Parts: sequence; C-alpha cells; structure tokens
Amino acid sequence: MANWTALPHQNLIAYQVARELVVLVRAAKIADSKLRDQAMRAAMSVCLNIAEAVGRVSNADKARVYGIARGEACEAAAAIDVAAAAGYCSPESASGISSVGLRLYALLTALSRKSC
Repeated sequence: MANWTALPHQNLIAYQVARELVVLVRAAKIADSKLRDQAMRAAMSVCLNIAEAVGRVSNADKARVYGIARGEACEAAAAIDVAAAAGYCSPESASGISSVGLRLYALLTALSRKSC
C-alpha cells in the first residue's frame, strides 16, 4: 500500500542519505567560499535529481537522472576531499562525508541499474 503522507522520493533510502550529505557538507564549514558553494550546490543537486528521477515515467529516463545524481554525489565528495587537502575544512569532516558518499554512490548505482 502506498504511503500518501510523503512524496515518493521521501521514502527512498537514497534520498534520505542524500539529505544527510547536505547536512554534513554544510556542517563542514569549508573556509573557501567558492569551494563551499560548489560542494553545497552539488550535494543539494543530488537530492533534487533523485526526486526528479522518481517522477520520470520511462526506466531509461529514470536511470539517466539517477546517473546524474550519482555524478553530483561524486562531485560533492570530491569537493570536500579537496577542501580537506587544502586545509579549508577538517579531515574528520571529510572522512564522515566520504563514508556517506560511498553509501550514496552504491544506492544510486543500484537504483540506476534497477531502472534499466
């Protein structure tokens, strides 16, 4: 039975993990404003692309948009990794985000393959 108290994307574990990524990226407090902005935009884009994919009708279109979300997740994780390497955020923040990024990558890979 469908859960009519939430939109479909809100029930996906991948969406919930993507939201966690947004929170962690924000909490990392990257000192470089351009890198911080890019990391936040990429992390938020993951959430938005997951929601968009759920709303698509064809499996090929869903897989394509999940793939875009996966790329954005990689970008957000890389931005944090670069920020830590440059000393713009703590290594602990980068490590936590890397773990969430790996989980999110695996979930989005599975969703993308399931949609094919």
